[in-house]
Amino acid sequence: MKESRVTKLIIFDLDGTLVDSLADLAASVNHALRVYGFPTHPLDAYRYFVGNGVMRLLERALPEGGRDEKTIQRLFEEFARYYGMHRTDLTRPYPGIPALLEELKKRGKLLAVASNKYHSAVAAMTLLYFGDALLDFVHGHQEGVPPKPDPTVAWRILDEAGVAPGEAFFVGDSGVDMQTARAAGIRSIGVTWGFRVREELWESGADFIVDSPREIPPIVLS
Repeated sequence: MKESRVTKLIIFDLDGTLVDSLADLAASVNHALRVYGFPTHPLDAYRYFVGNGVMRLLERALPEGGRDEKTIQRLFEEFARYYGMHRTDLTRPYPGIPALLEELKKRGKLLAVASNKYHSAVAAMTLLYFGDALLDFVHGHQEGVPPKPDPTVAWRILDEAGVAPGEAFFVGDSGVDMQTARAAGIRSIGVTWGFRVREELWESGADFIVDSPREIPPIVLS
């Protein structure tokens, strides 16, 4: 039997795709670095530190000689404490994102978030910015589940939704997201308003690339 290509589910990355959170992430990591006497980094450096979860973010922010497990854990504890109080200081949904989610929801699509950020922060942020009615499935990183680009989180969402890979799209701003989609057998849409560049998206196998949220409905609703 031929697999349906009607889109039933759209999975979104969070940071760099739905919300512009780079400034708060950078400020929180820099705070933790200062507490333990490590050098800090300019905002733009964090565009390439993020994408593989908080522990990898902290590892990349540390100098090579300080990247041992104990130091990373101590840094994480300070980061999490500070970020918990400041994660919404400057973070906001990208222009057009709330309207996009509302339109897709009105058209009967299931909507999900798959993020490498730890789950408690993802759950709190999605509730704050998008309420509890737009997103059907919210998955941040949880212990025992490998982070993206491993496809496990995408497969879990597909299973929860009762949707086949060919009936879904994965939308993200990084090569990690495009690789996740490909590994899961899901069509991908790369967005250029996030943290990474267009070339990375193409090189990582994006099926489509868009410059504005307005360009997404014609793709997923066609």
